[in-house]
Amino acid sequence: MPLTFQDPTASSALPRRLIILLATSAGLSVASLYYVQPLLGILAADIDIDARTAGLIPTLTQLGYALGILLLIPLGDRMDRRLLIVIKAVLLAIALLATALAPSIATLLLASLAVGLTATIAQDIVPAAAMLAADRERGKVVGTVMTGLLLGILLSRVVSGVVAEAFGWRAMFFIATGLIVLISAPLWRGLPRFEPTSNLGYRALLTTLYHLWRDQPELRRAATAQALLSVAFSAFWSTLSIHLLERYQLGSAVSGAFGLAGAAGALAAPLAGRMADRSGPHQVTRIGSAIVLLSFVAMAAEPWLPAPLALGLIVMGALGFDFGIQATLVSHQTLIYGLDPAARSRLNAVMFTLVFIGMAVGSALGSLLLGVWGWPGVIALATVSALGALLIRLLDRTPMPAAQH
Repeated sequence: MPLTFQDPTASSALPRRLIILLATSAGLSVASLYYVQPLLGILAADIDIDARTAGLIPTLTQLGYALGILLLIPLGDRMDRRLLIVIKAVLLAIALLATALAPSIATLLLASLAVGLTATIAQDIVPAAAMLAADRERGKVVGTVMTGLLLGILLSRVVSGVVAEAFGWRAMFFIATGLIVLISAPLWRGLPRFEPTSNLGYRALLTTLYHLWRDQPELRRAATAQALLSVAFSAFWSTLSIHLLERYQLGSAVSGAFGLAGAAGALAAPLAGRMADRSGPHQVTRIGSAIVLLSFVAMAAEPWLPAPLALGLIVMGALGFDFGIQATLVSHQTLIYGLDPAARSRLNAVMFTLVFIGMAVGSALGSLLLGVWGWPGVIALATVSALGALLIRLLDRTPMPAAQH
């Protein structure tokens, strides 16, 4: 029978197999949002819809994710997180299966919205990991789980493209369904029960999201800085494939390879977590934001370089800024989870709502600037956004607690 978890300051180290389970589950759940993006062309042809209609599928998936963060994540503070995570996993598997079997665009759109809502399991897993981790290893544990989450984002497009090319687009969603089913049982067996940290009603719980934003300046700084970095991240990745095709005549397979470069940068995130544990998360947010800024400043030289050097610069830039963004995200989460242990799900919901808004703004502005000013416009947007995040962190004069050993 699972244990009951009550003490967020427990001193025992978290078992490695549980950390790996949490990281894998976060990655597989968030990947569900992105499988469809490289499949839109063959999907549209298969069910006979135009490209504009096909574009509604990822739009509704992302809308569902935003609504899920805002409306469902706060429930983690008033009910057993273990039960909430497993229920969402089962519902996500059903939504993915409905996507795979969808006979029409109407069914597919509804299933896509449901996928977005239930894929927010990833944002339940991260605060659960923070609660389970001892104080001295919280940054490392959160960093490892966030690495799994970011790898799910970066690798999902590559995997779905390969699978769909070989077996068709529906096969990817059947596989995704099976993967979520496979992690559901280990999550139920491996996670302890969590005692609720709030007895507020649902409406009052949502009201406290505003109160947390109003009363916690550290939360405002963390969420705003991370949202600005998300603008840069999304602007780059949403326009890179078009830039590579227009300037270098490189197709989607090569764009996927650049995603692997970003994933390699994300793998260094546990290092950032350990740095946050040792040096304090405030310092790591400054270092991470500076790395993002320098990466985009360097990429501004790309138009003046010969093709081999220019492509190498983009690869190195992707490695650099993905690491910087991941390092800053892990440190921001470490900061906000320490503000109010009883409200970690709600704190997470507030921050990731802004992160999502930043992603959406970055994608929209990046596409607009690419059409008006080309790739230099995208890099300029990313640079300015990263500079804004760095200034927020540099202007924060909050006293830093002594590093824990």
